[in-house]
Amino acid sequence: MSSSVSLSTTSTRWDARLWGVLLTVSIVIGLDALDVSMVGVALPAIQADLGLSTNALQWVVSGYVLGYGGLLLLGGRTADLLGRRRVFLVAVAVFALASLLGGLVDDGALLIASRFIKGLAAAFTAPAALSIITTTFQEGPARNKAISIFAVFGASGYSAGLVFSGLLTEVGWRWTFLLPAPIALVALVAAWKLIPSYAKEEGRGYDFPGAITGAAGSLLLVFGVVEAPEIGWAAPRTLITFAVALALLVTFVVIEKRSSHPLLRLGILRSGPLARANLGGALFFGAYIGFQFVVMLYLQRVLGWSALQTALGFLPAALIVAFGSPRIEPLIDRVGTPRTIFAGVVAHVLGYALFLRVDEHSGYAAFVLPSMILLGIGFTLAFSSLNIQATAGISDSEQGLAGGLLNTSLQVGGAIGLAVVTAVLTANGGREASPAALLTGLTPALSVVTGIAVLGLLIAISGLVARKREAEEPVLEPEDLLALAD
Repeated sequence: MSSSVSLSTTSTRWDARLWGVLLTVSIVIGLDALDVSMVGVALPAIQADLGLSTNALQWVVSGYVLGYGGLLLLGGRTADLLGRRRVFLVAVAVFALASLLGGLVDDGALLIASRFIKGLAAAFTAPAALSIITTTFQEGPARNKAISIFAVFGASGYSAGLVFSGLLTEVGWRWTFLLPAPIALVALVAAWKLIPSYAKEEGRGYDFPGAITGAAGSLLLVFGVVEAPEIGWAAPRTLITFAVALALLVTFVVIEKRSSHPLLRLGILRSGPLARANLGGALFFGAYIGFQFVVMLYLQRVLGWSALQTALGFLPAALIVAFGSPRIEPLIDRVGTPRTIFAGVVAHVLGYALFLRVDEHSGYAAFVLPSMILLGIGFTLAFSSLNIQATAGISDSEQGLAGGLLNTSLQVGGAIGLAVVTAVLTANGGREASPAALLTGLTPALSVVTGIAVLGLLIAISGLVARKREAEEPVLEPEDLLALAD
């Protein structure tokens, strides 16, 4: 029996050991999220120092996304099968070493390689961290509270990444890579002492054919999405990449159907709440990452802001998430995840739509700040709720898989959203130097962001409808079952 049994709790009053476990894995997920966005403002300084081409520069960001989004599913199932603690410790150690490497190298190719390795490590830490929480805190108020705190670090990492990027870039771009290393090492020591040895699944083989085809297909899919805006969506290389990725993923599904020990039990996808959380999460995050990219360009190239000013422009959203997420659990317990997800997505749709008003003379307080406030509120309401809904009702033996699925959806959704928004911006002259040219591409790009968010709103509405239908279904008492049997 797992030692997690003695640590597991249904109470929301926890001892120091439980708080230690929760904060340790939460810090690591915060680092994972931070690295997605923290290099954004530092890119011009990196390009000038290392002499990277524009195409190579995008891979400083995309290399991390490729490793993270491409291997999350494999990372989640590996945590279930090989042991959550073991996988978590190894991945955090690799993350720390890759962070140190990225801050010390003087070669662009090595920098990109370090980013890919960090993304690969995050693909194993993120689902392992979520499954450690969901198997330590039993489903209900205790788990909801734990996931809400966990989500504070994840959501704050995404929103605060740009803030830290601007602050650290003023000192030197290398600090955006070096900062996570000591934090990861402290988390590694804490995890070694605090996290118990969870029982792995016994009597299960490892699905190597599924692991190879699934990982290769996912990596090629993310690679194609990231590269397409630069070389063209209809370019032969793009089409070949997508065709091979599709063939590998179809092969993966066939293998999983026939395998006695599948990497991905396809039946888990029949869960309506899990499916809605994954699809809704992909759209939610895809719209946000696309919006973040557009706003960075607008603030720096249209309004002429510095890296530090741009970072501080995102600060209100980060503060709302940091202060609001720990307090969202009672609301989720009271109204349920479908309603909080719906409210969060509505806030984002309104925030994106309001930003359509901006021009080259727009003031921050009247035009930018309202969107930042709405984005902070939306993240606070929806991010924790998506994590809770994606793992609710899933057995402990598949919590890593459920966590990997959700994080895969978020990362692939973010990659696709950014790629589509970049393509629209480029097609409308948005990458030209003048503020007027950027504004020409800004409106259609923001319209696409809003459209993606509206699709997410439709998924959220379907969750409300499903909840209402379930509430209206009659509950059969024992005597009713006997009558039906007769």
